[in-house]
Formats: sequence, structure tokens, C-alpha cells
Amino acid sequence: MGFDDLNARERKILQHLINHYVLTADPVGSRVIAQKYRMGLSPATIRNTMQDLEEMGLIRQPHTSAGRVPTDSGYRVFVDMLLKEEPLSSSEKARIRKIINQNRKGIDSILSQTSRILAEITNQLGISIAPKFEESVFTRINLIPVSEGRILVVVAVKSGLARSILMEAESDVDHVELIKMEEILNERLTGLTLGQIQKTVSERLSDTRCSPRLVKLFLDPSSDIWSDIHPAKLHLGGTDRLISQPEFSDRGKLAEFVKFLEDKESLVQLLESKSIGEGLVITIGSENAAREIRNCSLVTTSYQAGRLSGIVGIIGPTRMPYSKLISIVQYTARSLTDALSEA
Repeated sequence: MGFDDLNARERKILQHLINHYVLTADPVGSRVIAQKYRMGLSPATIRNTMQDLEEMGLIRQPHTSAGRVPTDSGYRVFVDMLLKEEPLSSSEKARIRKIINQNRKGIDSILSQTSRILAEITNQLGISIAPKFEESVFTRINLIPVSEGRILVVVAVKSGLARSILMEAESDVDHVELIKMEEILNERLTGLTLGQIQKTVSERLSDTRCSPRLVKLFLDPSSDIWSDIHPAKLHLGGTDRLISQPEFSDRGKLAEFVKFLEDKESLVQLLESKSIGEGLVITIGSENAAREIRNCSLVTTSYQAGRLSGIVGIIGPTRMPYSKLISIVQYTARSLTDALSEA
């Protein structure tokens, strides 16, 4: 029998079992469901239905004398067929907007604050991933002298975002030379992606007839100007909240999980591989390719930064309140999009 063919009783018992298990982290017995949810069914009838659900692979019995807990397949049926999104209160929405918008000092700051508020509200691991800025199209650079030997470099990209970098020159820079260098950079680099600039900047500027020490600042593809134009790729918040949950009482599993988080490149690749286009993506337990987080679920969605998009969401045990977390992640993404548009 396919999961679409679950009858009303099976669906309701599975729904009650998952909701109760999410709250308590304890295996759920038929008597608990009968007493707490008052379905008008005897514990024996509920027990028989639970046996059917177990045979379908939707729940399992961790110990002979214990109640049942959901399997990854059970959570998937719950999320796809039974879940009702729980709306946020006005105060919760206001709190999210306030944290995202406070002390905005650029996209790095906004993404960091976003991860923090997700962790605080959900008690899961908050995550935010910056857009792929190497795909951004360069539109303009401004070179502003701020003091002797120091230049403020402002790089703008087509997404509408900009990044400021304070550069140290070897000595004071002639104002006329600075204007000439700015004109050459804008003439030769406008319309290229930042990735293209990184690969070809030395060739494009090799014949530049400006002050050699000034040109040198821009020739190196690994210079802060080109390599740090994008913000930190991954922002995490709330690791301490997540590891305090009962699912991480096994120190071996906890060590594996923390080690995986430290490999930020692998985590980013995993999250980006799950984000297909725009919209909400829920990845449950064994659906994760990475062994270290196969007892976890990911709830992610995209946000917009001009014409670019990034990822925001949470990671936590499969035993999570999906109904509420989905609302939080989606509202946070919308608030983040608004904040970056204003920025």
C-alpha cells in the first residue's frame, strides 16, 4: 500500500504520535495517544493501527517494551501530507525583523545576525549562506583617498550590493594618479563577473601606465579587493543550543557532528546541492548524503540579494517541530530579502 492510501485513522494516529514525540523525545505508546488525544478509540485499537504503521516502515519500536518513534519515512509522510504550518505571532515577526535590521554594517553583519536570531527562536543551528558573488557582474569601482597612504576602495556589483575595503599604499598617492587608475579599472573591468576578474586581472592591467605601486594593489587576483569582495560564505549560530538536545547525548556522534560543522566548505556544498531553485526544501535524516548528519533534518529556503540568491535555514534533530520551524525560516528569508534590498 502506498503512503497516499493511508486511511484517516492511520494518518491521525501518525500525526498525534509525531507531535507527541517531538514534544517529549520519549517513545509513544497507544495508551498515551488514547488518553491525551481522545480519539474515541481504545488503546487496543490504536495499538493495532500502530502495528500497521510499523509494518509500513513509518514508525518503529526502539525497545521491546517501549512505545514507538517515527522513522525518517514517517517524518516524510508527516511533512508532505499531514503538516499544518503554524503561523508566527506579531511579536515573533517583530523580533526577527528587529534582530536582522539592527547594527547593519554590510551583508556579513546581516547574515550573521540572521543565523543568530534563527538559533535563538528555534533552538536549532541557524545557518545562512551568502550568494555566489563570484557570479556578480562588476559595475563600478571608486578609489577614495582617506589619509596618507590609505585608500578606500568601493566595489559595486550589478546585484545592487557594494563592498568597501581600506587599502594600505606604500606612501601617499597622488590624487590625479588615483583618478586615472579609477578610470582605467572602470573602463577595462565593467561588465565582467568577479570570477572573470580574479582570473584575468593581471593580464587586463599589465600595460597600465599608472604609478607602478598603485597598479600593484590591483594586479594580484588574491588581493583583498577581488578575493574578499564576497562576504564570508557560511554563517552559523546556536551550536551550543543544538548540542544540548538529547539526540546528541552520544559523545561519539556529537564529536562527528561538530567536526563536520568545522568543514564549512563541505557543509556549504551540501546545502547548495539541496537548494534547487527557489522555495522551501526539507531534507530528513537518511536523505542527507553526509553520514555525520543523518540523524538531522535541514529546513532551508532561498533569499534574494538583488539579482542574486543565497540560502537561509536551520539544522536540527529529525525530532523537530516542523510546523513552526517552516514558518520561522520562510518569514526570516523574506525579512532578510527586505533588509538586503534596503541595504
